[in-house]
Amino acid sequence: MNKKHILVVDDEPNIRKILEASFDRSGWSTTAVGSAEEGLAALEQATFDCVLTDVTMPGMDGIAFQAQVAKLWPEVPVVVMTAYGTIPQAVGAIREGAFDYITKPFDLDGLKKLLMAAMSDGGSSPAKKAPKRKLKTRFIAESPLMMEVLETVRQVADSRATVLVTGESGTGKEVVAKLIHELSPRSQEAFVAVSCAALPESLLESELFGYEKGAFTGATGSKLGRFELADKGTLFLDEIGEVPIPIQIKLLRVLQEREFERLGATKPTRVDVRLVTATNRDLQVAVDEGVFRLDLLYRLQVVEVHLPPLRERQEDILPLAKHFLARSSQENGRQLTEIAPAALEILQGYGWPGNVRELENTIERAVALASRDETVLTEKLLPKSFRSAA
Repeated sequence: MNKKHILVVDDEPNIRKILEASFDRSGWSTTAVGSAEEGLAALEQATFDCVLTDVTMPGMDGIAFQAQVAKLWPEVPVVVMTAYGTIPQAVGAIREGAFDYITKPFDLDGLKKLLMAAMSDGGSSPAKKAPKRKLKTRFIAESPLMMEVLETVRQVADSRATVLVTGESGTGKEVVAKLIHELSPRSQEAFVAVSCAALPESLLESELFGYEKGAFTGATGSKLGRFELADKGTLFLDEIGEVPIPIQIKLLRVLQEREFERLGATKPTRVDVRLVTATNRDLQVAVDEGVFRLDLLYRLQVVEVHLPPLRERQEDILPLAKHFLARSSQENGRQLTEIAPAALEILQGYGWPGNVRELENTIERAVALASRDETVLTEKLLPKSFRSAA
């Protein structure tokens, strides 16, 4: 096996010495330099399996250095070392192609695991390894706002960055999560969804991380958690803002070190999972209130996809309504194929506090009330409250 060659870029001599000694014990070859300019020169002279760079340095900083590496040597993975106060810059580096970041002070074993993960990933982004995939999940939209959302989804799907989907309840956050999965190189693997608000803390922990036989009363056998079930695939955590602090700490460890321990286990389990989360809460407010960890928010919010409410994208009401009408008519043995102008005017004039989910339920109700020989959805099939509200 070829010896791994690591380039360390940090202006602190003591950090360079510690990393060189630690990597040498791991059987890696290390080149350590004190500036980004020296790092670029080293990359021109030798071949490296991975680059580890600090963020804050005199001259060119680590973010600008990472951008140059991504441009000139895209096959080389970059891991960014950052102090707590510069995490936002490190998150920005991931958006621009860095493999991941680690905060100082860091655990050397954890850093080595991260570097091994970066090197085993081959360095190149998944976009270079897999062709574009056609959508399987129906993304029904015509509004400019949702076209922007779709473009963002296409851009981030091929990366390994965590994605936070935000928006009001009923806007279609799980649909977007499925699109990200289906357009990604992980599309042939599992897509596992969990509603964090639907489970109490004790059950949520065991559902996410699994447990060993005898871990607690009633644990008569071992059980795989959702992280293991989603290994090599995508895990979607809906309503992430409802997760209690103790479980947030475990989530942070999985994101940082890609390993966790089942309840009752003595050894960690490693996983390769793409995490997509969603919330209808303002997580920054939750951070200010002390109920959500800022470091976890940074990890989750590498890319944020915001879904606008249905009332702000009226162009989508008709295509969505037609889609729900065709599907519900087929499922219920009805003949409805059109929406009367007066009914459409009511639908477009309503405020839709429940968003797309409310529109879907409204169309299903109308189909259920229609006679078997009706072919047009008229205003009389809509709730009276809609007519007055519109």
